[in-house]
Amino acid sequence: MSLFAIQDLKVRPDIVHEYPGPGVTPEEPLLCFKNVLAKPRKDRNKKDAEAAAVPTVQIGNDIVNIEAVRFQLRTQFDRNVVTHLHVQEQILDYLFERMGVDADGSVPHPVLLTECVTNPNYSRMLMAELMFECYGIPGLSYGVDSLFSYGLNSGVGSGLVVSCGYHATHVIPILNGRMVPDKLKYPVHVNAITLSRAEAMIHSYCSFAYDYMEALKDWALLEYYDQNVTKIQLPYNQTVTAPVLTAEQRVEKRKELSRRLVEINLRKREEKHAQDKEMLASLEAADENLDDEENLNFVLQEFELKGVDDMRKTIVTLRDRIARTSQKMNAAQTVVQPVEEKPVLLQPPPNLTIDQWVVETRRKRDEILDKKQTRKQRRQDLAKRRTAAAQERMRIISQLAKKEKGNDDFGMRDEDWDVYKSISRDGDSDSEAENEKLLEYEEVLKQHDATYIEPSSAPGSNIAEFHQLHLGVEKIRVPEVLFQPSIIGIQEAGLAGTIDYVLKLFPQELRPELIANICLTGGCANIPGFRDRLHREMQAMLPFQSTFNLSLAANPTLDGWKGAARFATTEQFRESLLTRQTYDECGGEYFKEHVASNFYYPTPSSSLVAAAAAAGSEVIN
Repeated sequence: MSLFAIQDLKVRPDIVHEYPGPGVTPEEPLLCFKNVLAKPRKDRNKKDAEAAAVPTVQIGNDIVNIEAVRFQLRTQFDRNVVTHLHVQEQILDYLFERMGVDADGSVPHPVLLTECVTNPNYSRMLMAELMFECYGIPGLSYGVDSLFSYGLNSGVGSGLVVSCGYHATHVIPILNGRMVPDKLKYPVHVNAITLSRAEAMIHSYCSFAYDYMEALKDWALLEYYDQNVTKIQLPYNQTVTAPVLTAEQRVEKRKELSRRLVEINLRKREEKHAQDKEMLASLEAADENLDDEENLNFVLQEFELKGVDDMRKTIVTLRDRIARTSQKMNAAQTVVQPVEEKPVLLQPPPNLTIDQWVVETRRKRDEILDKKQTRKQRRQDLAKRRTAAAQERMRIISQLAKKEKGNDDFGMRDEDWDVYKSISRDGDSDSEAENEKLLEYEEVLKQHDATYIEPSSAPGSNIAEFHQLHLGVEKIRVPEVLFQPSIIGIQEAGLAGTIDYVLKLFPQELRPELIANICLTGGCANIPGFRDRLHREMQAMLPFQSTFNLSLAANPTLDGWKGAARFATTEQFRESLLTRQTYDECGGEYFKEHVASNFYYPTPSSSLVAAAAAAGSEVIN
């Protein structure tokens, strides 16, 4: 059984790259960040100069701690459709700035944007208006990310795309290299388990069960649970308690402190002794060469001496001090170091055998632990207002307070001592003699009882265990939502049911062509067991002896971008670009279709809508 540390999202602020120029596409994305924006609230306690140092808007990887601003996050998406264009504009500003684009407020580079399947015309129109009017791009093309990934991994033939994205999962049929548009259908650690950590745990530890019901039976077995549970350590603050020392331990501790103090003083004395010797050598050399006035003045100035007489007095003083220090150091070195004594093996009393002694010692130790636990519980009860112990203490105090003034004779009688003990908190503390006895009993059990476990290593005594997550059946239950949405109350078809529905929309003779090439892409496709589980569901769903092929994208997370990058280098991309002239003529919702794009359906004009409504009313009449 392994213990894993909790994973936090580690981000580094994006650097400003050197702009490669139009027509140059890198092999890997220069920027990779979450499409989120945070606008921290202004701290009124900070001065304006300090507040100006914090960016008014933080985007992507500039948000170092995303959980600190979780409730201030904004995104341009509603599910997977871009609806908030003001947020999109700020994110695009961040993106172009980090890519090093600096061309007088415009972007001199054709842009390829990915969009969701069946993206609404209105959303596309607003995006085109933003790109042409705000950034002045020379050309714009749209494509679906999962279709780019399909083209990169499976070519241009027929098949089926299963795209498990961040917001939605799509099942897209492909015939002769093109999408078929007319078949689509639309507790206690709660603060520690943040959304970012939960997302990381899903991708790191969860997996799809090949047979969900059989897997649940396995997890119901205690032995299977112990062997397969995943423990994740949450952060916590370790509380350090001072150990209880016996009288002998306190004496030894004082001896150790005295020894260390002697060593420190000896080391200081040696340093001072070396400095005195060095100073004495300099002064004696200057005294022997009094004719060298330059050297003499330098020595007098260095050691702050008034003249030759003062220097000679200092020499005498130094010689005496060096002699005394040498004697002390020699005496200290001759001190014999104490020999460390081995622990004494404790023996039972003459009237008891070792087994009887161990049983008796364990009984006495348990009695002390019960008393300590009782006092601890009483302290906790007294700290609470409505417990019986606290109310009884308040009742006694109120009775004493009712006595007449000037008649304060409490404590004069022996029975008053019992009253005092019942309301005093001093009796709730553990005595020093009791703690010493407990240490003595534990030492006996440690030496003679093979079943004894020290408190420091006993199960549950480690505070870290109270801050751990045990991921058991949750490792398969969380991703199971993709196949059984009903377990979280969503009355919709799962992934296998959706695939079955899409296949039945096609004639019987076309279905083998679709299932012969099923491409799995999207971030959730990285979860272990996804391909095997879908293979099992497909095998149970398709007719007997049906042949099908499931292929996992080389990089389910980035292949959409890589496919789009490869498409951007082709002649088909240049032919699909929407220019400014076409944008002015046809409007922002228009785009040119290509192999990885949606299909263009013009928005009906108001006159056509009115005519259709009138025709419908005539039919009804």
